[in-house]
Amino acid sequence: MLNTNENPAATAEQLRGKLIRNFRDAPLALFERAPRYAARNVSLSQGTAAKKLGAGYDEIPPGKMVCPYHFHHAQEEMFIIMEGNGTLRVAGENVPIRAGDVIFIPPGREYPHHIINTSDAPLKYLSVSTQERPEICEYPDSEKVNAYAEGVQLLGRKAQNLDYWDGEA
Repeated sequence: MLNTNENPAATAEQLRGKLIRNFRDAPLALFERAPRYAARNVSLSQGTAAKKLGAGYDEIPPGKMVCPYHFHHAQEEMFIIMEGNGTLRVAGENVPIRAGDVIFIPPGREYPHHIINTSDAPLKYLSVSTQERPEICEYPDSEKVNAYAEGVQLLGRKAQNLDYWDGEA
């Protein structure tokens, strides 16, 4: 609940804190998992009033990527390339991307994807996604499945499936 006191500047500052993030001012965290994965990134929506949308900002160094090739069963994603160029690996193809491109990835098996910086300069982009929960994310290259919801996560391989009645009396 907002403080609706007599101080309009304080109310405006409260609103700004709940509703606005500036990706240029956000403190970036370094992520590295050698040799293929590296980025400086930040969640922009964390701590805001957002209920259904998530947003982030990523800077990927040359030759790196942020995440493995994957697809979501529920979540829809959008990527806005702010600076640089690279490759969108999607549906088994490599598609060139560049500053100004807006990429739309619907949920489902049809569009597994990830972004790779195939250039010699940093690749910078905003990501926006629906925050669907529960969610199942699949990784075709490694055959992993990640199922998650509030307070629970299960990560495994399809080949490790248990029988429905396993462990039941």
